[in-house]
Amino acid sequence: MSGGRDHGGALDAAVARWGGRREDWLDLSTGIAPEPYPLPPIPPEAWTALPDAGMTARLARAARTFWHVPEAAAVLAVPGASAAIARLPHLRPASTVAIPGPTYNEHAAAFAAAGWQVVAHGPAAARVVVHPNNPDGRWWSPDETAAPLSVIDESFCDVAPDRSLIALADRPGTVVLKSFGKFWGLAGLRLGFAIGDPGLVAALAEALGPWPVSGPALAVGAAALEDRGWADAARARYAAGADRLDALTSLEVAGGTPLFRLYRVPNARTLHLRLAERHVLTRVFPYRDDWLRVGLPPEGAWDRLARDWPR
Repeated sequence: MSGGRDHGGALDAAVARWGGRREDWLDLSTGIAPEPYPLPPIPPEAWTALPDAGMTARLARAARTFWHVPEAAAVLAVPGASAAIARLPHLRPASTVAIPGPTYNEHAAAFAAAGWQVVAHGPAAARVVVHPNNPDGRWWSPDETAAPLSVIDESFCDVAPDRSLIALADRPGTVVLKSFGKFWGLAGLRLGFAIGDPGLVAALAEALGPWPVSGPALAVGAAALEDRGWADAARARYAAGADRLDALTSLEVAGGTPLFRLYRVPNARTLHLRLAERHVLTRVFPYRDDWLRVGLPPEGAWDRLARDWPR
């Protein structure tokens, strides 16, 4: 398995290659929710003071309630799930890690950088599953996650909370990762969560150092997690958007989630390039020339996408 780090969201590179301004582009390459959570009022002290224990505790309580975290599991807010991904491999002696793929490539890159041997299958000292998987949307069963160190990446799972494996968070050696940027559409806030084995979570907290999450992120995260009504409406909106996108593209669905669709196309790169010439950015993959991943457009961009989509 490659430790490469290709990603969606490379809009600056697309502008440099195909021209236009950033605002001319429709970036559908990331799977980030197109309609973000509306920012609440942020207390002035969130900007001017170091994050205090009260703000951190409020966010942790909101996370426990929202995700139904087992009582014995620890909750740690982190500066984006990627920060936890980068540090988790260093919390155990390097050995062999099983990462079934293809999947989000930061896990393999992080373990390889920490000296681990990355394999796709077989017995291993650590195992990583992305649940649901990015890019094909595969769901995993609890028995497919077992390992002395088990990382369950649920960055896209908030679209289907009934499918979550959060009940495993009190299992020794297990850490469940949550991303705030995807479902709530606030990737620039850089907020995520590591939930699981108290010993592992404490070691991760030590590795991140004091005040890893900014005061504004603590405030926005708590308000969003406490707003169940918005989350319920967002799930319905994303599901409807996914159906609408499937109908608009008329492509064969190979997988995905309500936040992004994976289509099977005979030559995906050709379609990707044709769309880029029209300033619509999608995602192709170096390991599959018949996969095209497309995120949901903002509500006001559906007509444009319908016009620009090649027929």
